[in-house]
Amino acid sequence: MATFATSDFAASDQLLVVIDPVARKTDGESVRIVKDVLSAGAATKVCLPDDHEEFARALVRRGSRRPVVVGDDLALARAVSLLHRRRELDACVLSVVPVGDAVAVARALGVPTDAVAAARAVLDGVERRVDVLVDESDGVVVGVLRIPPGGRGEGGSTPGVRRGPGDRSITPSTGPTASQDGLSGARRWRRTCSSLVRALVPSREGPAPSPPGPFRLRVEVDGKVLVDLDQPLEGVCVTPGASGAALVEVRPVSVGAEASPLVAHGGVVTVSGGDFLYGADAGVAGPVRTRTWRVREGALGVVVPGV
Repeated sequence: MATFATSDFAASDQLLVVIDPVARKTDGESVRIVKDVLSAGAATKVCLPDDHEEFARALVRRGSRRPVVVGDDLALARAVSLLHRRRELDACVLSVVPVGDAVAVARALGVPTDAVAAARAVLDGVERRVDVLVDESDGVVVGVLRIPPGGRGEGGSTPGVRRGPGDRSITPSTGPTASQDGLSGARRWRRTCSSLVRALVPSREGPAPSPPGPFRLRVEVDGKVLVDLDQPLEGVCVTPGASGAALVEVRPVSVGAEASPLVAHGGVVTVSGGDFLYGADAGVAGPVRTRTWRVREGALGVVVPGV
């Protein structure tokens, strides 16, 4: 659920501006402009971390400063995951200045994708509280969750790879629909990514593969089965909705005329079956055989332009 709070942000507020290293490499001019706008409007400490560990340390040591993340959706997801795991997400109001190619999640939150407009919103915007999805391994989804990954929407053209606690190393699917091409592709992908994936750190290294054709999963919403393993599927989409309920859409395989999606709303969504990957917030996680997401209502506070 999205709610708004009156802006209490003052020019005297101290800002901690953490600039993702990829943003500096991909669009240094926008980063320079953002620093100038923020420094002119507030007391600003700028951090230029060289890697993910320094990025995390900067946020952890922010003290009373308001955190501002300059980067793409992967940087946003990294910051949200860190704050959630430290149990600081509810009490923190996060500002985001989107810089990079994958900014669809920030856009969906209401943050301007123009760097100058986003920087100005940091200074005089309002707080918006939004729902997120949290799984049993403490993974957080801000935008749309998609199975298979790499579908339409927040993922961008080059999703990264994320493995959380409890996710196993990638193994080929043993389901009846897996082709030999899919098996060899999964093995190649496993070898390529094994040295790149680390907990809590979405990587930008290479796209994740999609399953070779239809797949079968059991999807439950608030304990009720929406679709079972006997139904081949084309896709599953879970979106945090309003009042603590997620929108769940399941697309069955079409035979002849296009099949209508199965739709449900609920606060707890469980997906199980054979090994599957899932995409969220420009990253890819898994593989897992079962995962449960719960909606946390209003868990994330983000600064957006005032109405």
